[in-house]
Amino acid sequence: MKAERLYTSESVSEGHPDKLADQISDALLDGFFDEARNQDRERGTTGSSDGVLANTRVAIETLLTRGLCIVAGEVRLPEGYVDIQGIVRETIKNVGYTDTDLGFDGNTCGVLVGIQEQSKNIAQGVDTGGAGDQGMMFGYATNETPELMPLPIAIAHALMRQAAEVRKKHPSLGLRPDAKSQVTIVYEGRKPKRIDTVVISHQHAPGLSQEAVRDILRERVLEPVLQTYSEYVQDQPKFLVNPTGVFEIGGPQGDTGVTGRKIIVDTYGGMCTHGGGAFSGKDPTKVDRSAAYMARHVAKCIVAAGLADVAQVSLAYAIGVAQPVSVDIDTYGTEKVDPELIEKRVRDTFDLSPKGIIQHLRLLEQRYLPTARNGHFGNPAFPWERTDEADALR
Repeated sequence: MKAERLYTSESVSEGHPDKLADQISDALLDGFFDEARNQDRERGTTGSSDGVLANTRVAIETLLTRGLCIVAGEVRLPEGYVDIQGIVRETIKNVGYTDTDLGFDGNTCGVLVGIQEQSKNIAQGVDTGGAGDQGMMFGYATNETPELMPLPIAIAHALMRQAAEVRKKHPSLGLRPDAKSQVTIVYEGRKPKRIDTVVISHQHAPGLSQEAVRDILRERVLEPVLQTYSEYVQDQPKFLVNPTGVFEIGGPQGDTGVTGRKIIVDTYGGMCTHGGGAFSGKDPTKVDRSAAYMARHVAKCIVAAGLADVAQVSLAYAIGVAQPVSVDIDTYGTEKVDPELIEKRVRDTFDLSPKGIIQHLRLLEQRYLPTARNGHFGNPAFPWERTDEADALR
């Protein structure tokens, strides 16, 4: 019998300070891209490699603290106006921070902007089709869930999606925007066997007892999610709610938020290697984002094709160079065919240059704000989650 082991992953709500910072950065990316699209329509250059959108560059970072949002970064947009403060405030309010009693208010918080033009030293390599930076990117897929994501992070994200839905539909319950989940799974070898522990920390209105919060989360969040994953509920999992006690102070009032601090939540819950690069606020010439999406797409196609039960695709780039300096595929001994054949089929099927990735995944058409909630992977609406090329690999 294979030895059992425990594996844990976490997720955070859209109201978590770091995740709110991610959403602001991606909402601003969408805003700059929208303005570029408008200019292309006016000029008749839509879809052209010489168009405004194709040559717009964005790298936005956001910091949130009590009553204050600071936006900084580098942008290249030939002309036009983007209402940065308006986008910031609307994003904050849409998450649910509309009153200082909640810990933050998008209507009244300060918004400071420190955006400059992209460095021409970087542009000279990117404009010719090279990667926007050096670095390593990793994609992962496993057949333990229908979306080919690791089970712990899949359940952790599901809990946060459910909690947000309950909070917005039933404001009278007293749940507030900031929340985190954590899920521990018992594995036997590489196979998930059962849910061991679920932790939910959820901001709530003052005066709401811990027993009331626990009952609300068990009935309206935990139990509906566990029904979806009932095959892994062999015994009643341990359920911990707000383990430190009262959780009334949340959001940027309780903790500073910064773009890119939840990269493991954004990816695979720590189940595979991570190169360290964040996604949000970056246009797709930045391979931190686009190559990570492509690596996921390739890994998912490998597993969907039945070539392996698990696949990790590793890519590395040099700034200004189009093709990756290394491509590595690890199937952890679960491959059904020769690993060298898998790698050859991948190289024959996919263009891994930044331009090739942008075109293949249609990344200039993507709305990026939705990616900054509940992870960048596993959502079938995202183009890198499709598996059309599985047939070619097969």
